[in-house]
Amino acid sequence: MNVMSSVMRGARWLLHADLPLLCTAQRPAPLLTCPSRSSASKQVRGQMKQERNPKVKLKVDRQEVEIRQGMTVAALALAMDKDSDHVLEALLNTSVDLDSLEPDSVLEDRWIKEAVTRSGMKFRWAKLSTSRERPKQDAQRRPPADPSLLVGRPPVVTIMGHVDHGKTTLLDSLRKSQIVSTEAGGITQHIGAFLVQLPTGEKITFLDTPGHAAFSSMRARGANATDIVVLVVAADDGVMNQTVESIQHAKRANVPVIVVVNKCDKLQADPQRVKQELLAHDVVCEEFGGDVQAIHVSALKGDNLLALAEATVALAEVLELKADPSGPVEGLVIESRMDKGKGPVTTAIVQRGTLKRGCILVAGKCWAKVRFLFDENGRTVPGAGPSAAVEVVGWKDLPSAGETILEVESEQRAREVVEWRSHEEEQVKLREEQNAIELKQKLHLEEYHRERERLTHLNWRQRRTALYRANKSVFSMRPSEKTQSDQLSLPLIIKGDVDGSVETLLNILESYDAQQQCQLEVVHFGIGDVSENDVNMADTFGGSIYGFNVAASRAMQQLAARRGVPLRLHNVIYKLIDELKDELSSKLPPLVSRNVVGEARVLAMFDVTVGKKKVPVAGCRVQKGQLDRRLKFRLIRGRETIWEGSLAALKHHKDEVQMVKVGMECGLSADDDVDFRAGDIIECFEELDKPQILIEELDFDRKSIKMMTRNVMFWTNQTL
Repeated sequence: MNVMSSVMRGARWLLHADLPLLCTAQRPAPLLTCPSRSSASKQVRGQMKQERNPKVKLKVDRQEVEIRQGMTVAALALAMDKDSDHVLEALLNTSVDLDSLEPDSVLEDRWIKEAVTRSGMKFRWAKLSTSRERPKQDAQRRPPADPSLLVGRPPVVTIMGHVDHGKTTLLDSLRKSQIVSTEAGGITQHIGAFLVQLPTGEKITFLDTPGHAAFSSMRARGANATDIVVLVVAADDGVMNQTVESIQHAKRANVPVIVVVNKCDKLQADPQRVKQELLAHDVVCEEFGGDVQAIHVSALKGDNLLALAEATVALAEVLELKADPSGPVEGLVIESRMDKGKGPVTTAIVQRGTLKRGCILVAGKCWAKVRFLFDENGRTVPGAGPSAAVEVVGWKDLPSAGETILEVESEQRAREVVEWRSHEEEQVKLREEQNAIELKQKLHLEEYHRERERLTHLNWRQRRTALYRANKSVFSMRPSEKTQSDQLSLPLIIKGDVDGSVETLLNILESYDAQQQCQLEVVHFGIGDVSENDVNMADTFGGSIYGFNVAASRAMQQLAARRGVPLRLHNVIYKLIDELKDELSSKLPPLVSRNVVGEARVLAMFDVTVGKKKVPVAGCRVQKGQLDRRLKFRLIRGRETIWEGSLAALKHHKDEVQMVKVGMECGLSADDDVDFRAGDIIECFEELDKPQILIEELDFDRKSIKMMTRNVMFWTNQTL
């Protein structure tokens, strides 16, 4: 027994001292190096305690990564201070196709956040930076020139007035050409700029503006680029809508007016009445004590045109028109268009300096190195001084009509100006979008607080139930989940030959005031002939193509026919407008009208047994017209309609008939259970469909003042 106890104690001692003994077995060492029994047991107990109570690790702050929408793999890796392979490894075991990802591949927002989170980092969205301001690199007008450098210049005269009052014919007579014969429909539809040299040697630059109500913006542009306005009024028609509008344009631009009473050779001509009507619009002629010259002419016969020229030259001398012909060029884009052989072409009025070949110009967000200059007859000219109207060829893009032209020193400077203007426009759009987002967030937060305030009296379980019911009904009615809209719409592709035509068409569409009946949406607009892209876009959106003074090749016409795309090309503005009205009206569902065919009075009621069922039958006498079983009927009692529907049977005596005429008696039964009474009136009627016309049409006379005010506010700053 004592031996067993000794053996057990030795085994326990070996168990606690096994490692040191193994060490000594491999490498002999003094016995004193092995730990004692008590120290070994303490060491084991310490290790076990450490395993039961591990030490708490210190919290390490995670790296914060600034992310933004549309980040590429390389951009995200740079923001995380990692390489691109790290981003790909972070997206392992996700639905992302890693084989297709390249360093320049754009990641979705959810994968950007997933990659950052899996990397053990935090993310925050980048905000729109407003602190960094880009240095201003815009081109500016020069300060006023030294009076000693100014020289006389020809006046710029704009001919304005109502449509078909003889404006173009007057200009045609002045320069002895046939302009009016080339105008589609006999009306001017573009701004024409011409230099006319009078027999006395004086030169005058004339601008001929359209007179149709749709071209309000063009008249505004012409009035604000001119020195003198010649207001043409027909002696037989008098003051009309566009006459009043032209007067308002001239007043807003602070331009003197010369009244030309045209068509004085007609028998119905009454020049005195015209001048009296002008008094109501604050245009006081000289014979009534005012300062406005009034010239009686006949543009068709050429009568008294010399007096008009003398009056224009005299007024120009009073105005003492001068300009600086030296230094960088300043001007104004009157019209712009795309030419197949020349590319982007602008008609410009030079206001300051001398425009020559090789000049570097900037207009809006476009720039040009002038390659050619053409006059109104298509001849090349070496240069153009103040008040000259020329066509400029060499634009990289097509500037908008009304833009200010400024000359810069180099192409690099022109690119800087265009880039800065584009940047400024982009920043304005970003600020507008940011303001809209913040406003929407504010409204959502207010709505959230209002919803919560109504639930404050409930406990948490009742509040959760109420929110679930409310959200369930809201989600079921989300408009984003609607696959098809019930709203009628007409998408449009607008093409024009020049920028002014497109601007005019857009102004016309802006005056459309019946969106509640049929929405009018401009999908795309541009300058030039109809292209394949236009047809494809119209086919995608299910819209129509409207072109003004543009052509469509045979291939484009065949493509549009195969795709079923309406292609509507016009040379006269009011014909285009009329067809647009007709198409809008055709989109509306037809109106159903009821035409009463016959009328009968119920004389008596009786029941007829059909099988096991009793059917009520009304005995009637036809008083008006005839009753046709194939049509619809309604039962009128007093002034109230009791029933409306179809007949189950119509009999004359015992015979089934299709029709009963006036004066005949009949028995009829309805499809439904109807309570007929003696004295009731039964009407037979037919439903007819007729096309619906828009309540609010494109009314230009009514909208012209509003359109003119908007355009003049923009053009008033463009002074000569």
